[in-house]
Amino acid sequence: MTVQSTDTSETLTGVNLSDGAAAKVKSLLEQEGRNDLALRIAVQPGGCSGLRYQLFFDERTLDGDETREFDGVSLVVDRMSVPYLHGATIDFVDTIEKQGFTIDNPNATGSCACGDSFH
Repeated sequence: MTVQSTDTSETLTGVNLSDGAAAKVKSLLEQEGRNDLALRIAVQPGGCSGLRYQLFFDERTLDGDETREFDGVSLVVDRMSVPYLHGATIDFVDTIEKQGFTIDNPNATGSCACGDSFH
């Protein structure tokens, strides 16, 4: 997996988007005919293990958001989620067994059996 960012600032989120994930996001945005949306990742309370990821397209800009650009795709993290996601990598998997976005988060010390939440 190759991870590239056009932003080298160390003060940003530290969340990375793989080339495969960036390509998938671009494809989805093209299908929607929208170029004004960013991919937002957030951590919310919930799930078996206490915290759950939320990954969605967003046109809003919130106070304290941190943004990184990956091959023309904006990735946004709200200020409350930044500490939980520092060093995480978002990838897109497309195999016969599984298809979808995955999040490899070094801050997660455990997750539930279904893989939907972490702590």
